[in-house]
Amino acid sequence: MATTTSQTTHAASVPGDQFEVHDAATLAQARALLDACQTPAEMAQAVVSAVKRNEAWRGEQCLNLLAPEAPTSPTVRALLSAEIGTRAAEGHIGAVNRWFAGTQYIDEVEALCVELLKQAFHARYADHRLVASMVGNLAVYTALTQPGDLIMSLAQPIGGHSSNRPDGPAGVRGLHVVDVPFDPVELTVDLERFATVARAVRPNLVTLGASMTLFPFPIAEMAGIVGEWGGRVYFDGAHQLGLVAGGQFQAPLREGAAVMTGSAGKTFSGPQSGILVWDDPALTEPLTHAVFPVLAATHQVNRVAALAVSAAEMIAFGQTYMARIVANAQALGAALAERGVTMLGAHKGYTRTHQVIADVRQFGGGLEVAHRLARANIITNKNLIPSDQPEDWDRPGGLRIGTTEVTRLGMDEADMATIADFIARVLVEGVAPERVVDDVVAFRHPFQTVYYCFEAEMPPAE
Repeated sequence: MATTTSQTTHAASVPGDQFEVHDAATLAQARALLDACQTPAEMAQAVVSAVKRNEAWRGEQCLNLLAPEAPTSPTVRALLSAEIGTRAAEGHIGAVNRWFAGTQYIDEVEALCVELLKQAFHARYADHRLVASMVGNLAVYTALTQPGDLIMSLAQPIGGHSSNRPDGPAGVRGLHVVDVPFDPVELTVDLERFATVARAVRPNLVTLGASMTLFPFPIAEMAGIVGEWGGRVYFDGAHQLGLVAGGQFQAPLREGAAVMTGSAGKTFSGPQSGILVWDDPALTEPLTHAVFPVLAATHQVNRVAALAVSAAEMIAFGQTYMARIVANAQALGAALAERGVTMLGAHKGYTRTHQVIADVRQFGGGLEVAHRLARANIITNKNLIPSDQPEDWDRPGGLRIGTTEVTRLGMDEADMATIADFIARVLVEGVAPERVVDDVVAFRHPFQTVYYCFEAEMPPAE
């Protein structure tokens, strides 16, 4: 019942017998650029220049509609380059727990981060040290399973992610993976079929993690089923973490999930970080042991400081910010449907999260459409949809569109109609992207302030 790996790796054509997974032409261009440099200083400047080009284009001129992206506040961005980031802080908080002396202020920063995360998620325990949410998945599998255990998770064509599949941390841990039955129309777990399959295979752990999440999961019902034999539900909230903290999605820990992980860099709108939260004290030792010493030693204290401020921002502004993200996503889904773009979940209001999913097979498929829109400075990503097969990974039928970044820049539901117009001009009307790009840049130009933070607070009222 487990699907095989869905992400393919393409060997690049490079000189001799060298094997590369990266695009050969792009690597050759980089080599040529470095070869033209006269000194290492010029090589370093080439890197700086590339960063500045991205900042000018993506940061100021594009409509960034990628669901995994959010702009950070000025304070968070500044902290990411703070001096404290050069300091090592191996171990748990507290002088006795550290390998190094002189960490009293680092302890203070990390303790503030832990307590802020607890408050943001109304959780008894939190961990802040993992650099990415995918490492959080591995921490959970390390703590709560043994090699050879059977788990259930969502397959990729209906929203699942490799981090919970045989080709990711679950597979690295040596787990057997069985698919969670999913309703491709209602876009949520098929609870009746889940009960049948789960009782037949008796998983140790059921993972609810999806990069294409439009509607809540029946966590309480699933936890009740697997609890019959001592199984647990684990909620991988990589995308929904901010929505959970802002009270705009569901409350996994209150509904029966044993642990929740997620990414701070998506709806939570902080630095790229993994977050773990849980309530059961019996899980504290195995989870924190999986973090340290197994998966993290020194752990970028600058990032921890930035994460702490992001948590404070979420406590202050999260409810309003997240509600606006969801309202914008619903408005964008409706506006695109009105303009002739087929949207998943239309009969359920399109979404209850930060993203909507378009079926763009009629326009050439997700890969072609995403790159066509990028030529108009509209950034989206290709995405598998339920009608796809795992082998369609490179050229799926869907397009994922998120509203986190445009919302933090102060856009509202009326602006979603304008964005839908731009997309429809390119896809439905067949206008060349180069004829739309100037209008996109002009529309984006006034939206340069990051809101829902202590510097700018709320967007101005209409």
